[in-house]
Amino acid sequence: MKVGYQRVSTQMQELARQTRAFEELGITKIFTDKASGKNAEREQLKAMLNYIREDDVVVVESISRIARNTKDLLNIIDTITAKGADFVSLKECIDTSTPQGKFMLTVFGAMAELERECILQRTREGIAIAKEQNKYKGKPKMKIDEDALRKECKKWREGLQTARETMQRLDLKPNTFYRRVSELGL
Repeated sequence: MKVGYQRVSTQMQELARQTRAFEELGITKIFTDKASGKNAEREQLKAMLNYIREDDVVVVESISRIARNTKDLLNIIDTITAKGADFVSLKECIDTSTPQGKFMLTVFGAMAELERECILQRTREGIAIAKEQNKYKGKPKMKIDEDALRKECKKWREGLQTARETMQRLDLKPNTFYRRVSELGL
C-alpha cells in the first residue's frame, strides 16, 4: 500500500501541490502535518510511522517535507525500513528499495540540512545589519486589552479559574501571558 505524508510549516500554507501529486499516484491514505519540520515531533508523522506495515511505501513530495536535518531524516527512514516498508521522494526521485536510492537519500538529506542552516544564517545576518541601521525593532508587541487582562487575572489570583483558563479566555500563549502579567505587576 502507498501511504502519503505531506507537511507545510504553518496553518496558512497550502497543501495543494503535494495533494495533487498524491492524487496522480492514486494514494488515498495521506497523513498531514501543519508544523515546522525542524524536528520529528509531529503528530501525524508519528501516526504515519505507527500505521505503516511491511511492504508499504511511504511517499513524500520532497524530502524537505519529512525532515529538515539529516539526523532526523535518517532516523525516520530507519523506522520505515525497520517495519519492512520503503520510502519514495518524488521530487528527488529517491526510492530506498534500491542501493542507489539509499545513497542519494543521504546526500539529499545533507543538502536539505545545509539549505536550512544557510537560510537561518542569512536571516541572522540580515537582522544584525537592520539592528545596526536602527531599522529592526523586533516583532511588534501584541496588543492586549489591559482591562480584560486585569479582570481575568483577578479571577485567577482569587482561585476562581486556573492560569490555563485565564490564558484561553484572553487567547494568549503562556509566554505572552506571563510576560504581560509580570510587566503589569499582576
